[in-house]
Amino acid sequence: MFYIFLQIDSTATAAAAAIKTESVFGMLSKGGPLMIPLGILFALAVYVFIERLIVIRKAAKIDENFMSIIRDQVTNGNVSAARSLAKNKDNPVSRMIDKGLQRIGKPIDAIEKSMDNVGKLELYKMEKNLTILSVIARIAPLFGFVGTIVGLVILLKEFATISNPSISQIADAMYIKLITSASGLIIGMLAYLGYSYLDTQINRTANKMEAASSEFIDILQEPTR
Repeated sequence: MFYIFLQIDSTATAAAAAIKTESVFGMLSKGGPLMIPLGILFALAVYVFIERLIVIRKAAKIDENFMSIIRDQVTNGNVSAARSLAKNKDNPVSRMIDKGLQRIGKPIDAIEKSMDNVGKLELYKMEKNLTILSVIARIAPLFGFVGTIVGLVILLKEFATISNPSISQIADAMYIKLITSASGLIIGMLAYLGYSYLDTQINRTANKMEAASSEFIDILQEPTR
């Protein structure tokens, strides 16, 4: 008996969820033609966020013992082993350290500059396409406002032909036209939050790169102290 009640309850819940989903999509479909570009912007924002998140998380995976091993090998004069280790690690820090290892024997300033150039290139790779989220965060609300304004203009023109429209008719019509503004604001807000989160993760990785670069320069200067 208890199982039957559970089954009935789960069926009712699923039916209610289906009705709610249909009502949401039905409501969005009433927003007008400008809901199409808003949908495209939302899909693009989700794609860029997921793609950049995967790239940035991969770049942020740095072995905690990496610099300790590099220190031991450089101190022991085993630069080839240090380079082999750096090449086997696929992250910005290892590529930057590998560039520094290639320049061992040259002035410290030249080594540091070479590593900085690699660091800038790695940051550019992480920030690639990130501006798309920033653009979507700005233009999505504008699309929404344009859709609402155009819809209200058409609505007023239609009401001009009606002799005595009711308050409920006006309220329902305006409610529908405001859907585009709400959708644009939500998409813009989500895009901005995604951009801010990814930018924070890039800054954290950049700090790790700077710390590794400073530590490597210290390793090279240790024998001269």
